[in-house]
Amino acid sequence: MSHPGWLLILVGLLMVGVGVVWLWGGSLPWLGKLPGDIAVDRGNFHFYFPLATCIVLSLMLTGVMWLVRLFSR
Repeated sequence: MSHPGWLLILVGLLMVGVGVVWLWGGSLPWLGKLPGDIAVDRGNFHFYFPLATCIVLSLMLTGVMWLVRLFSR
């Protein structure tokens, strides 16, 4: 991984991944509406914190990074 070309490839793959999630993110009905997400509606006040969604995404990204590290050895 010392050659700068590998960094460009990884950045490109990351951009493609973000683009795919951006395009298909609206078609995932469960994303942002998991049981552990916090939503408070009181009158004209609305608060939303996607706690469970953040945990699920963190676990998924951790798994992907673990696989990248495993196969880069």
